[in-house]
Amino acid sequence: MLVDTRWRRIVRLVWTLVLGLFLGGLFTKLSELFLPDSVARDFLTTSVKASFGPLSVDLIAIAFTLGPISITLNVLSLVGISIVAMIARSLI
Repeated sequence: MLVDTRWRRIVRLVWTLVLGLFLGGLFTKLSELFLPDSVARDFLTTSVKASFGPLSVDLIAIAFTLGPISITLNVLSLVGISIVAMIARSLI
């Protein structure tokens, strides 16, 4: 049985990004709690936010609205993604 390696790579990439963003968010919250007010804390916790939505769908029988969906990136988010990517790569 052949396994679609392209599909597996895409799923692995999505999981790496999702888990890395969660880990980066955890690092951000911890640094906001435990680091004193300084330039380093400002650098690590300054974020860029991208969002889109809301997306409304009306299918006659059912209607729903998704969103807004937003992604917040900062230095610690990139660190979290890097850590998860290194762990995922070492497990393969």
